[in-house]
Amino acid sequence: MNCNQYKFNCTSIAVIVSIIIGVIAVFLTLMGTLTVGTPLLWVLFGIAVGFLATVLLSSRLSKADERTNCLYPVLSVLLTGILGTILFSLILLLVDVAIASVIGAILVGFLFLFFTLTLTTAACLIKCLAGCK
Repeated sequence: MNCNQYKFNCTSIAVIVSIIIGVIAVFLTLMGTLTVGTPLLWVLFGIAVGFLATVLLSSRLSKADERTNCLYPVLSVLLTGILGTILFSLILLLVDVAIASVIGAILVGFLFLFFTLTLTTAACLIKCLAGCK
């Protein structure tokens, strides 16, 4: 089954989309349109920890098969997104940075970049597990 109709692979598209979302988040935070509160940071942290537990548990329970050629690159990008989301949500929770500042906006941009990377590469993982090349 060949599901790839584009020149780029799925993880490349996921990284490009995540960078675009991160830049948009920085711009919206600087303009005051996007506000990030403590509950949102806890929710993003919880989702990332849930993804991490799911990926670690499922990779431990699964056996290697013919899909490993697409599985390992997707998992590495997925773990990067998960760990980045955890890191930047903890940084924003622990450090009292004024969100209207440039540094706060950049941190929020990185948070949304990594969270979007987590979600988009999770879709790539589902595509890989479905057998699409």
